[in-house]
Amino acid sequence: MPDLALPTSYKVYCFGMGLFLCAGLLSCSGAATEAAAGSEAETTTSTMSSSTKADEGVLFKRATILVADIDRSLEIYRDILGFEVFQISESSEDSYSYPVFKIPKEAKIRFATLSSPTQVRTLALTEVTGIELPKPSAPLMTAGVIKVDDLPAVMAKIEALGLEITAPKVDEGTDFTFREQAFIDFDGHLMVLYQILPGQ
Repeated sequence: MPDLALPTSYKVYCFGMGLFLCAGLLSCSGAATEAAAGSEAETTTSTMSSSTKADEGVLFKRATILVADIDRSLEIYRDILGFEVFQISESSEDSYSYPVFKIPKEAKIRFATLSSPTQVRTLALTEVTGIELPKPSAPLMTAGVIKVDDLPAVMAKIEALGLEITAPKVDEGTDFTFREQAFIDFDGHLMVLYQILPGQ
């Protein structure tokens, strides 16, 4: 697979498995997103607590990405990256996702929320079927940044799926040295993974 050349601007220091940037991507947060999620008919739920408490100020609730196949996307985000499925639901015809994402009414929607070990529902996958989703084009506008424990092992599994990846790079952060590497998922979303190196 050809390598992607990513600018240094994608180096974002985040913690846990949270996504702090949207990938390809529109972010749904705050009351509007909660209202959208509330309109879905629940089909699958996890045992984790249903919310993350914010005492005050800004809370980045989650990034939401559009995908063509939730089950295929879960091969990456659940099976390889380790997110836990919080809920998978069928969307109603009056789902807020239709106007927010400008999805045609003839399309069908399923909605999955995923939790990381440090935050509940930090990522959402909105499956859109019945229409063809456009692929992001270069230059890629946004990226998700995710911390992992074993970057080479994770990227080997990502590459085995036939996805486009970048060459790894080791860099110095303010507080630690880290290795980073990126991939583009099945639907064209850019994700940058990083691992803090031992001894830092």
